[in-house]
Amino acid sequence: MTETTQTRTTHPGDGSGSRSPEYRLAMDALSGLREDLFHDAFAYRPLPRPAAAGPWGRHLPARLRPYAARVPYAVVAAAALLAFYGGWAGGMNDGPLALLSGLVCAAPVLATLVRPVGAFWMSMAATPVVALLGSSWGDWPWLPGAFICHLAVLVIVAIRTRPRTAVWMWGLTAAYGVANESFWGAGHYGGNSSPMLVLTAFALLVVSLWHIRRDARRQVTAQETVTAHERSRRTLLEERTTIARELHDVVAHHMSVVAIQAEAAPYRVENPPAELERAFATIRENAVAALTELRRVLGVVRAEDYEVPDAPQPTLADLDGLLANVRDAGLSVEKAVTGAVRELPPGVELSAYRIVQEALSNTLRHAPGATARVEVSYVLGGLGLRVVNGPLPETSLVKPSPGAGHGITGMRERVSMLNGEMTAAPTDDGGYEVAVYLPVTVVKEGDA
Repeated sequence: MTETTQTRTTHPGDGSGSRSPEYRLAMDALSGLREDLFHDAFAYRPLPRPAAAGPWGRHLPARLRPYAARVPYAVVAAAALLAFYGGWAGGMNDGPLALLSGLVCAAPVLATLVRPVGAFWMSMAATPVVALLGSSWGDWPWLPGAFICHLAVLVIVAIRTRPRTAVWMWGLTAAYGVANESFWGAGHYGGNSSPMLVLTAFALLVVSLWHIRRDARRQVTAQETVTAHERSRRTLLEERTTIARELHDVVAHHMSVVAIQAEAAPYRVENPPAELERAFATIRENAVAALTELRRVLGVVRAEDYEVPDAPQPTLADLDGLLANVRDAGLSVEKAVTGAVRELPPGVELSAYRIVQEALSNTLRHAPGATARVEVSYVLGGLGLRVVNGPLPETSLVKPSPGAGHGITGMRERVSMLNGEMTAAPTDDGGYEVAVYLPVTVVKEGDA
């Protein structure tokens, strides 16, 4: 196999050779100018109606907030009225010419509401028209009305577009001012290109900084939203992993019992049939295999620093010890049990204990020094839990220390795993209440 390499020869006149960096930079600049100020310059782009609760709306009284959305339109109308007055009273003519001059100055300002880029070209064209209608031999090339009009248009269009467009508009304004003063400025008392360029440069710089700050804030907000979402997902996975580790002992215990009973069952019957022995052997093999897989799964979800507990998982019978520890930490808590106390499935007992433990821990963090009450209700078909605490005492010397918000997430995961229901909300007196119902399926004799 042979490989043929073809080399293309570039001739100086075919236009396909590599260009210099300066040439590419100039072409990129011209492309940006064409895109910003020439492409669809007079396209219809109406000013979006701002929300009533915008930046300025939040600072207004409640009765004036519905009118906050009209503020931008009122500002543009005021600028157009000021430009109209400048064009009407700023020239040397009176009558229809003065009125026409004012209208020419006001039209570009109003056009910024619907055709922002086109309004800039209208303002550029209005400047010499106003100069001819006014026949003024004063400041050149912007008469008072044209000066106000062009300044207002530049600022409004810069707000509605982007900083690069503002740079192009300022550059064309500077070129127009320099050209007029150089070629047609003779005979006038003075030129006002320098005040126009300095004033517009400062205004456009402020607008550009506002654009940059707004874009940075949007990016930060978007990043914070993504970070919060990822943090919430990580918290959920951590809580589920913790629940899986804790339930491992419960499930492993049941699977071990099944394996032992299946192995011992044939010896309880004299001369058991061979089919029965094979059935119990199959049950034991499946139980041992399931237990092996369960331990393998636990090894996957176990963290590197995880330590296997050397004590059995807690149940509702251990609540008194939990309440004693909480009282030693400074929380006044009482317990009330209603209904006939009975033994519940180990998973329900463990989840109920952890929910009460987390609810009391939240009380210690958020309302240190408050009183709490734990209610355990053995009801028909399930178990009810209610942990409620009072408000933070005004004389408390310990300040609240809120955590990362994992507690409520963990409790909801435990309740969801058991197909239960949970509510967690502040109380009317300023405290907090967690109410949980865990259904318990009653297995009747003879059920398969």
